[in-house]
Amino acid sequence: MNSERAPDFEKITDVKARKKAFFEYLLPEVKRQNSDIIELRNRIKSELLSDNKMTALKKYYKFKDDASIEDLLSSVDIVPTSLVLAQAAYESSWGRSRFAKHYHNYFGLWCFKKGCGVVPLRRDKKATHEVAKFASLSKGIAYYMRSINRNSAYETLRKIRKHKRDTQQPITGVGLAEGLENYAEIGYDYVETVQSIIKYNKLEQYDYQI
Repeated sequence: MNSERAPDFEKITDVKARKKAFFEYLLPEVKRQNSDIIELRNRIKSELLSDNKMTALKKYYKFKDDASIEDLLSSVDIVPTSLVLAQAAYESSWGRSRFAKHYHNYFGLWCFKKGCGVVPLRRDKKATHEVAKFASLSKGIAYYMRSINRNSAYETLRKIRKHKRDTQQPITGVGLAEGLENYAEIGYDYVETVQSIIKYNKLEQYDYQI
């Protein structure tokens, strides 16, 4: 678990230095969690897990008990490092948002039970959502990856990823970003923004280091 204290990104006024510090802070934890996912994928494919563990995994990823291994593997898969970094940069304003600074939420993640997080300052009066808070960077990234891998809103992303697996194409952030249209209210503009962050900051270089 990454327990390293986050840099105060607000105080890093040089843009290049801030970006460098931001990526260096998040990168080890993103890579660690993707490595854990790859290890779990391999254990599933090798049928090394007990029936109880498989049942628990299917429940965790919101599949029925009779779901196939192939079904499960469509959800137990990596989230490209470039995609994670780009979304974190955009959603947290490069680590400067109050939710990133104080609550380890770099992804604008919501929760819906009263008291589950922090009430946004400009929340609509009829809205009930809160912004999720996490005890560590590790927990925040894990929740984000779980959301990508099991939330029905990102089914298109998972289908794109599975197609790339099946056809032995690289799984890249730019490619999978096409499945993020439901992540924000701005729709496809969000996809293009995330893709542009990946390209401008040359984040594709991290997609092959898992």
